[in-house]
Amino acid sequence: MAKLDMDEFLKRFEDRADAVRKRGVPPLEGKARKQFVASAEKDYFDYSLIASASWSVDEGELVLRISLSR
Repeated sequence: MAKLDMDEFLKRFEDRADAVRKRGVPPLEGKARKQFVASAEKDYFDYSLIASASWSVDEGELVLRISLSR
């Protein structure tokens, strides 16, 4: 089993958020374009939340803490 490197794990989410933010919108029209943009916004939000988490191991469980005060 691979060793879990939490700093690298969180960095991958940061990279994913950055990739979503930088990618262009394919040539879509109307409803499909709106759906694509809405999906990209959700992806960015989700990835950036995880990327900003602090972590710890408490009683053998991985705990991610995400500040909601931003």
